[in-house]
Amino acid sequence: MAYDPDNIFAKILRGEIPCVKVYEDAKTLAFMDVMPQASGHTLVIPKEAAENILDLSAEGLVAMMATTQKIAKAVKKGLAPDGMVLTQFNGPAAGQTVFHVHFHIIPRTDGAPLAPHGRSMVDAASLEPIAAKIRSAL
Repeated sequence: MAYDPDNIFAKILRGEIPCVKVYEDAKTLAFMDVMPQASGHTLVIPKEAAENILDLSAEGLVAMMATTQKIAKAVKKGLAPDGMVLTQFNGPAAGQTVFHVHFHIIPRTDGAPLAPHGRSMVDAASLEPIAAKIRSAL
């Protein structure tokens, strides 16, 4: 499958769709997932157009991983979860639903179940206080 420049993350990068930003630099963007599996679920994407990790340049991969680690540390500091899941899907059979490479940072609390992946949307305004806690920990 060829990269689709009209995917939702490409539209977010172009400013056509709003997001609750957590962090941005020249090569990456981190923002709150509007379909969170847990409170604090954050996404990290490269600004490079790549469908999956196999299509991403080595430079883009380094930038995305550095930002993923930076945001994961801020999630840990700002939200104090019991644990954290870092997930990245490649292809429909693996569960990828947005075809722009991305990492999920999902805080975990002991005993709390995860919501199903990509099933229910929350109001973006409810994500801002959580994003503020993560930003303050950067």
